[in-house]
Amino acid sequence: MRHRKGFRKLNRAPAHRKLMIAGQVKTLFTHGKIDTTVARAKETQKLAERLVSRAKAGDLHSRRQAFKVLQDKKVVTKLFEEIGPKYQNREGGYTRVLKLPPRLGDGAEQARLSFV
Repeated sequence: MRHRKGFRKLNRAPAHRKLMIAGQVKTLFTHGKIDTTVARAKETQKLAERLVSRAKAGDLHSRRQAFKVLQDKKVVTKLFEEIGPKYQNREGGYTRVLKLPPRLGDGAEQARLSFV
């Protein structure tokens, strides 16, 4: 039973799942949007929102915590210098998940994760 579990497993081992979601967050911060499945988009949204909130704080500890997840100095710099200040006056809800038509190959539910 999955009562009160806070995340989706996405049929992946824990290490693979964390790396996959971190990679999607890096792509989101780099390009501003990603197209993926609905479940992956919702899990990616959680981490992205957390990192944008850290970027709003802008201190060294927050920067190091973001680097621990993203592992890319250019993306962390963009997050803290462009994305964080952009949402300084917003309390939350920095991203949105929009549903797209199903994928042609296997009919999986698709979604677009983008910034508000």
